[in-house]
Amino acid sequence: MNFTDQIGHSIELHDFPPKRIISLVPSQTELLCHLGCDANVIGITKFCTHPPEWKHTKNIIGGTKTLNIARIESLNPDLIVGNKEENEQAQILYMRSKYPVWLSDICNLEDALWMIGQIGEMTHKTDPAQKLIQDIELGFKSLHTSWSQERLRVAYLIWRKPFMAAGAQTFIHNMLEWAGFDNVFSDLARYPEVDAETLAHRQPQVVMLSSEPYPFSEKHLAEVQEYCPKATILLVDGVLFSWYGSRLLQAPPYFKKLRESLLNGMK
Repeated sequence: MNFTDQIGHSIELHDFPPKRIISLVPSQTELLCHLGCDANVIGITKFCTHPPEWKHTKNIIGGTKTLNIARIESLNPDLIVGNKEENEQAQILYMRSKYPVWLSDICNLEDALWMIGQIGEMTHKTDPAQKLIQDIELGFKSLHTSWSQERLRVAYLIWRKPFMAAGAQTFIHNMLEWAGFDNVFSDLARYPEVDAETLAHRQPQVVMLSSEPYPFSEKHLAEVQEYCPKATILLVDGVLFSWYGSRLLQAPPYFKKLRESLLNGMK
């Protein structure tokens, strides 16, 4: 069977459904588990932490950007599932010359839902994939209708030394919009570097310090508060802002609680 991925590349699955799947992305690994593909997934990255038991039962094939090609070749996969942003192009191109490699390219909720549907079709898990899509859509619809008129200006930081923020054309930016926040770096694309002066000049009401990819913690709050003394500085769950698979089920209630807490704290 033939499938086309999110960058327009066509793959052919000679064995359908595939029985030897390797996942190169944590959020898509969790999705494969949710869809019931335990028996079919043979390899995951060291960053694929959900489900936790898979770290002990699956082959670890390196990091998302440092894949162990020799290990992957020894597993002889009949489907590799990756992501345009999270995996290295050179490694993807090499593996594509030998195996069916399907890449996602996720910038918004619509992209994520399409990806879920496609992975459901490729793995012959169409029914659970459609059920998941419906449940996610229902959650985000209820979130959308719960917005108040007040929208908070937010800076979302993903890295330190140098500071890097989530800008436009990112999944995080789209999640901020869904959650009822205005991204102060929406005029900048992707993940711009921002110095302390620029951060202060944008005058965010809230600065969110993500738990990933940089592991911001309590010790970093005072540092950022110094640059933005009038802003609320808080740690947020980066997984719920950036994972685009089945974890999206948990995002709407988290966003709603976060927003309500911030608004109540500013009264």
